[in-house]
Order: sequence, then C-alpha cells, then structure tokens
Amino acid sequence: MVTTQTPAIDKAMAVFAFLAESGRATFTQIQKATGLPKSTSSSLLASLLAHGLVSLEDGRYALGLRWYELGNKVEEGLDIKRAALEPLTQLRDRTQLTCHLGVLEGPSAIYVLKLESPTAIVIRSWVGRRLSLHSSGLGKALLAWLPESKLDGILPDIDFVRRTGTTIVSVGAFREELLATRERGWAFDNAEDNDGVYCIAAPLLNAAGEATAAISVSGVSSQINRSNLDAVAAAVVSTADRIAADYRRWKA
Repeated sequence: MVTTQTPAIDKAMAVFAFLAESGRATFTQIQKATGLPKSTSSSLLASLLAHGLVSLEDGRYALGLRWYELGNKVEEGLDIKRAALEPLTQLRDRTQLTCHLGVLEGPSAIYVLKLESPTAIVIRSWVGRRLSLHSSGLGKALLAWLPESKLDGILPDIDFVRRTGTTIVSVGAFREELLATRERGWAFDNAEDNDGVYCIAAPLLNAAGEATAAISVSGVSSQINRSNLDAVAAAVVSTADRIAADYRRWKA
C-alpha cells in the first residue's frame, strides 16, 4: 500500500486497487488483502458506500457507479484522445496492428485509447492499463523527450523489474536506450514487456518539444520484424506528428 501524509486516502486507495483487480469481494477478502484492521475496514467501507464509490450486493463489494461519473468527467478533458481517434484508426487499418494512445502518470504509462487489430491476433491490453516505463515502447517514447531535470525526477521511482530476457534492468542502460530513441525518432519494445510481443511508439510533441502523450502499434513477430520495422516506424511517426499538430491547433 502506498503511504503518504494522508492515511485515510491511502487506505481508501488500497481498497479501490483491490476491487479493481478482483471485481467483487467479501468484507473478509478486502480486509485481508489490504491488511487493515477490521474496525477500520468496516468504517471505511461504510463511508465509501455512502459516497457511491463502492457498492454492496449479496455480501460482496465492488466499485460503485460514482467512478463511472467521475471517469466521464476525466474523459471530457482528454482532448488528445479525440484528436487521436481518426488518425489512429487509419494507422490501425493501414498496418493491421493493435494501436494504443498513452499518457504519462507518475512512474508509469497508462493507456487511454486502444484500437484492436482487425486480425485474429489479440494483444492483451485494455484502456486504463498501467505500463512499466522501462519495458514498454510507450514508456520510452514518453520519457525520451523529457528535459533532463524531469527525467531525473522520474527515474528513481521506476522499478527496473525484468519481465523478459530482453528487458532493460539498469538505469545506465535505460538512459542509453532513451538517447537512442530520441536520435531515431521512435521507440522500440523488443519483446521487453511480454515475450513475443513487439511495439513501436512515437511521441506527440508539444510546442516546447516535450511529449504530451504517445502512440504505439503492437504485434507479434509475424507482424513486426526486421523486414518491415522501418516502414511501420515511419507510419507511426507520421501519425504521431499529425495528431500532435491537430491537438496544438485545437488548443490554440
């Protein structure tokens, strides 16, 4: 459980995170998973019920509809998602690959839009999924264009966990990867997050040259490989540039 200077919020977030993963759970399951005392769990769940943040049916708790309302409010502010939808759809149709739009949130990236590949190949991902910055194409694209001062503030919070045999697990090697990414103009996930799944990503740069978001395409080795890597990367970069330009015009 994340610990901050506001313990009540930390405890509530522990409950939300568990319910988001489990779907529905009993009081006992929640109490054991969060490690909170029974009395604390009881009063906390009662308050969350009163605010509509959790629901209770047949003895099982779940996230409440209040989250749907709040989520819609957040989505209203995601102009970048609306700007990306048409160009990303065209990229999906052109490459036949699964496409994502992601943003930076703390020490991770998060998907805000996913367009499934029209092929039978399924990439296991979903809107709202958090990605490790060091092992994902999106993560690299989001970090590579940051000013050094901002990057220095984020790197200590990254847990360089090895996910596959190709995962970068040292800060030094990751810095070199970010430098290569920036020089190349696009990021590459060489099956570093999931075995057999490859990803090409490019940043959506603002007027200051910083990444406000990033897009990516994902596929298996029969879809992304040495024979088409440069061509697919060029399509991703041009789409990212188009979305970024459209977004800047919208915000002007």
